[in-house]
Amino acid sequence: MQTITKHLAYLFFLVVVSQVSAQENNINKELEAIKEQIKTDERDALKLEIEAINDRLEQDQITFEEAEQLKQDAAEKRALNIENRIAIAANRLEFNKRNNEEFGDDSKTVVSIKIGEGDREILGVKASRNPPKYDIRTSNQLVFAMGFNNAIIDGVSLDDSPYKLGGSGFVELGWLWNTRVFENSNALRFKYGFSFQWNKLDIKDNQFFQQIDNVTTLETFPSDLKKAKFRTTNLVVPVHFEFGPWNKKEYKDGRVRYFNHDKFKIGLGGYAGVALRSQQKLVYEEDGERVKQKIKRGYNTNTFVYGLSAYVGVGDLSLYAKYDLSPIFKNQAVEQNNISLGIRVDLD
Repeated sequence: MQTITKHLAYLFFLVVVSQVSAQENNINKELEAIKEQIKTDERDALKLEIEAINDRLEQDQITFEEAEQLKQDAAEKRALNIENRIAIAANRLEFNKRNNEEFGDDSKTVVSIKIGEGDREILGVKASRNPPKYDIRTSNQLVFAMGFNNAIIDGVSLDDSPYKLGGSGFVELGWLWNTRVFENSNALRFKYGFSFQWNKLDIKDNQFFQQIDNVTTLETFPSDLKKAKFRTTNLVVPVHFEFGPWNKKEYKDGRVRYFNHDKFKIGLGGYAGVALRSQQKLVYEEDGERVKQKIKRGYNTNTFVYGLSAYVGVGDLSLYAKYDLSPIFKNQAVEQNNISLGIRVDLD
């Protein structure tokens, strides 16, 4: 029995020694690779430093003797850097192996080139590896939309609208944040941000907007009016709830990502903001000359704008509609509300 015990103890000792030896061999191999990388980094940095010294010498900023001294100092510094960095790397590698950590989990690589008196830094590059985010619930995206624009007027159909259907349009450009509402599902997203909206009305039948006191009305222009366009610029905060199918992907390092690329989606919501500017552009002939006139004034437009909006689409592209609940003008006998229909692109 004692003989068997001795043999087992000896066998266990051999296994332990073998494992320790293999671990030490792996550490030595990894350390050698790190040493070579450190030497390469410092040599490359020294090469750049010497090139910079030579440039200063060619431009007569320093003498030949000063250049040689700077090169010698740089070489000595790089040699010490190699020695110190290798010692640090060896200690760090042993620490990480002992604590079952990967080398470089939170390490930083710093390359710095300094030149001249006082070691003035002429080039510095820093790179750090941060731990990955295992779940990202909020992302951001650019939104762009454009299309047709017109106005809903009480008692007037779109066919009888004073604004051209083809010439009137809108453009929207903004930045959005997209937040997953549920912790383990991407079926519902909350989208919010800010957008600039440009709404343009192309006025027909030789009419233009005229503001008298606090009332803005369409009046007949006294001469032949070639073009009459009215544009408002708004800054709004859009808010939408977006619904649609999604995919979930789990990675080996524990990261989880939720995707809805190339998936069907529906967005319902609205917007609110302020009117920044109103402008009317008139093009007409006077005394045989073509005249272009841009008039920037309030035109009694509503300062506070708000409305409803919705979109439906696949992937980045959607059919988009918005309707201003706030009338275009204040204190009007007949209210006019802006309405838009077009294409929307959400770019991640």
